[in-house]
Amino acid sequence: MLEIAICDDEKQLRTCLGKILEQELDLNGYDHRITEYASGEELIRSLPVRQHDIYFLDIEMAELDGVATAKEIRRKDTLSEIIFVTSYPDFVFQGYEVQALNYILKPYKKEKILEVLHTALTRMGKLKEDVFMLEQRGSSCRIVLDKVLYFFSERHCVTVVTTDETRSFPGKLTEVEEGLPEYFIRIHNRYLVNLKHVEAVSGSAVILSDQNQLPVSRSCKQELAIAFARRMLG
Repeated sequence: MLEIAICDDEKQLRTCLGKILEQELDLNGYDHRITEYASGEELIRSLPVRQHDIYFLDIEMAELDGVATAKEIRRKDTLSEIIFVTSYPDFVFQGYEVQALNYILKPYKKEKILEVLHTALTRMGKLKEDVFMLEQRGSSCRIVLDKVLYFFSERHCVTVVTTDETRSFPGKLTEVEEGLPEYFIRIHNRYLVNLKHVEAVSGSAVILSDQNQLPVSRSCKQELAIAFARRMLG
């Protein structure tokens, strides 16, 4: 279970931050628990019993402020991620001493909170991978989508080609397409390609990272060109 602590002496701000984190973690299927603390002292008292993976600490708190609280955390825990919350950007330089990951400025911006959260999850090795669940002969197989080069259909069968293997299963390409992330694009009525593995678009073909070439139909050319250009521009 992912354990997150929010320490802020303003209840409304704790609640606001907690809701944003809760929605994102629920949306991505994380088993998690968010615990709120009204002061640094309350948080420190909990440490012998509770330990958290990520700490969101308000810097400006009465008595034990966020920096002092972070120093106490670091005496007991050197692996967790500490994120400061502050109204004053000048305070963030104090984070180096306690190896703080980042900071969030008040008033909160949801985009910044999610960016910092995902950075923390990545550093902890807990960011979930996009996967495709292949149901075959009564069993399930988990395929990491980042490794998929393309999907190919023929008659009533779909073949998925990855950097490691090739598998086929009964189905339609349109059904597969519905559940895929936006970096998959149709280049032909029989092909869905992963843009992350497209090295170049040349004439009526795409060249993949494994140097294989796939056909591009005339009806898909424009959409592919736009999507590929956007990906190249980041």
